[in-house]
Amino acid sequence: MGMNQTPAANRVHIGFFGRRNAGKSSVVNAVTNQEIAVVSEVRGTTTDPVYKTMELLPVGPVMIIDTPGYDDEGSLGELRVRRTKQVLNKTDVAVLVVDATAGMTEVERELTGIFAKKEIPYIIAYNKADLLERVPEAGAHEIYISAREKSNIYELKEKIAALSKEQGEEKRLVGDLVKANDFVVLVTPIDSAAPKGRLILPQQQTIRDLLESGAVSVVIRETELKETLDSLGKKTALVITDSQAFAKVSAETSPDIPLTSFSILMARYKGTLEASVRGAAQISRLQEGDAVLIAEGCTHHRQCEDIGTVKLPRWLREFTGRNLQFSFTSGTEFPEDLSTYRLIIHCGGCMLNEREMRYRIQTALDAGVPVTNYGTAIAYMNGILKRSLAVLPDIQKLI
Repeated sequence: MGMNQTPAANRVHIGFFGRRNAGKSSVVNAVTNQEIAVVSEVRGTTTDPVYKTMELLPVGPVMIIDTPGYDDEGSLGELRVRRTKQVLNKTDVAVLVVDATAGMTEVERELTGIFAKKEIPYIIAYNKADLLERVPEAGAHEIYISAREKSNIYELKEKIAALSKEQGEEKRLVGDLVKANDFVVLVTPIDSAAPKGRLILPQQQTIRDLLESGAVSVVIRETELKETLDSLGKKTALVITDSQAFAKVSAETSPDIPLTSFSILMARYKGTLEASVRGAAQISRLQEGDAVLIAEGCTHHRQCEDIGTVKLPRWLREFTGRNLQFSFTSGTEFPEDLSTYRLIIHCGGCMLNEREMRYRIQTALDAGVPVTNYGTAIAYMNGILKRSLAVLPDIQKLI
């Protein structure tokens, strides 16, 4: 996959933060060498976070995020600050832009405190250094720059790249579970929510990872599974299915063939599978009238048999025999207060980066609310969760 095709969720998210009129947008434009953000002498020109996917050398594929001033005021300003706080939950590397002529204030100190609490690596970029009579010596995580003069911008990008590399080694979605020349059957029902002619993102990423591993991907619909398994002429190393077809696929796949789902693999990839497996047991503990939140990381046109808003609620009511109350969120929406819910079921999070997914899971756990994901919940309700985790023995033992 070329850098231009890198999914947004797999890009390093670089957020630019600071007070109004510190020059955040000017710094963003200087770093990217593009007019991404509107620049004005008027305080508070940036009213909403501005997102831009691009290739930023020497970092690579990134998501640049320019945020409103953290010191914004009034009722509208409070909303903007709240949106800036939401950006913090998905930021891999933070750039704190400080007006060098004014220096650090309580606003900047509050932001650095948040960075530390959320374990976000950050750089303090003192902008407008060209207006200083003498430029002080910068600390280890500081740099003096001038967006207007384009001075020290390359050095700032080098510092961003260094922090980006500290985010950990690249993980595999499925490639570490198979060997070269293994046959892997991918069961991909034609999803009416996906654009015509395309597979959904987890399916695309799985196929790519298998190709890089030298494994053989056999992509079929659920209606062709049994015939395919009978005719391959070689034992299948793994079957990966869309979670919606879990019951049918499990029934038609021999017990000696490992079986899992795209959603489970995605949760593992995002680092949230352990919590999802532990949380699945809460489904059996739900009581009459309990509130359940079903959260999706993307937005799409709802179909009549939408999995999140239609199928999962139906399956949960049938499995528990309870009249449950459901709430739904999608995209960037995610409640700050989760205390009213007895269970949260989240999608695999293919459209969210790992940091945001971990934040959402931790927010639920901090509120004492069990959380699971689509694939894990569906496997649990079909009595096949243990089987679906057989390829991941360290996780399977949690059941």
